Order: sequence, then C-alpha cells, then structure tokens
Amino acid sequence: MKNKMTSKAIIFDSGVLISFSMNGITDIIKNLKSVFEGKFLITFEIKKEVIDTPLKIRRFKLEALKMKKLLEEGIIEMPSSLGIKDSEITQRTNKIMDITNSLFKGSGRDIHLIDSGEASCLALGEILNKKGIKNVIAVDERTMRSLVESPENLRKFLEKKLHVKISIRKENLDFLKKFRIIRSPELIYVAYKKGLIKLKEGSALDALLYAVKYKGASISNMEIEEMKKLAEQKQ
Repeated sequence: MKNKMTSKAIIFDSGVLISFSMNGITDIIKNLKSVFEGKFLITFEIKKEVIDTPLKIRRFKLEALKMKKLLEEGIIEMPSSLGIKDSEITQRTNKIMDITNSLFKGSGRDIHLIDSGEASCLALGEILNKKGIKNVIAVDERTMRSLVESPENLRKFLEKKLHVKISIRKENLDFLKKFRIIRSPELIYVAYKKGLIKLKEGSALDALLYAVKYKGASISNMEIEEMKKLAEQKQ
C-alpha cells in the first residue's frame, strides 16, 4: 500500500546495515525507526548485497537473516512501498554510474568511483527529491561520502593515492549537490541523545562509535571525541 503521507526517508547503503548487523546492534535501527516519522528504505540492489547474496554464503548468512527480519518486520522497506518501481531506479542507476564514474580522469582514463549499490541509493534519492520527499543517504564508505560532500578533497586524495594528475568534469558537480549524507556514527549519536540505547554504562557511546569505525565507517578519532563532548555538554 502506498503511503502518501510520507514526507521524509533515510536510504540505507549496504555498508551501514552490515556494520550494525556485525556489531549486533540492529536494535538501534528498530529504535530509531520507532521515533522517525518517515521511511527507512533500501533499493533492490542493496537488498541483493545484504540479503539475497549473503543468504547463500554460510559465513554471511547470519547477518543476512538479521536484515531479512528487519525487512519482514517493516523496519526497512522497499521503494515499492512508495509506489516506486525497481526498474525506474535501475534505469536511473545506470545513468548515475555513467555520470559519477566519468567525473574524475587521470592518465587519460576515467576513474571508477562507485558501484551499482551506491549509485542506486543516489538514484532513489533523486526520485524521492522529485516527489518532494526529503531524504538522506546513510553511507559509511569514504569515497561515496567525499564524492557528495567534498569532491575537490576527493580529487586531491586520489592524486596522492594514485600518483597522477586528476581533472574534474565540473559540469557534473551540480548533480551531486542535491544529495545529503549521514553516517552510522551519526545515527548512533542521534539514538544516544534520544535515549534509545539500551546500554547505560558511561562508556557506551564511546564503545558504539569505535565499533562502527572499525567496521568501516569513515570517521576519525578526533570526530568521535568531538561527538562524545557534545553528548556530555547537552546532558
């Protein structure tokens, strides 16, 4: 059934969901959903990454079952819940991959930056924007975040990493300005401030932030310490 009243959404990339699952804190996602007046969405491409494919691999099956349960419970939902077809997202995903993966060029070659899962999150975000549904994309991966928030810094980083001069197709930058990013550490911070964390020990926030950092969240130790100070100041 379409929910015409939905005015906002969080689109989850696979990395954030996997991090919460591997750290055994999917209950935080449930608790956040209980106070969020909107949708938690995943695309068909992300579903393949966090549920369909890992269900066939014993090493990752437990995490996949946790994600499958969240989907069955309606904590996370497919875009079809808003009347958005997978084919519409996939079509736009392919175009977005062409745009983003031709944004940077080095040594005469385009530099591949994102894959279909990440691009599908951007595609869904773009579709939601057109529908007037405010949204953010939950993603931990550094390249994706930098691509949206600071492409020039990403260019400099890639130059150092690849040891080549990199140019930017500036006409493609405007496309990226329409997206907003949130990371798993920031989701945890929000949950902590809203009293949604079951762990009551004083070091719980520190433990949770470093847990997701070590599972791939692009956050520095300094940022973590700043989050902890903010939490203490506003208690």
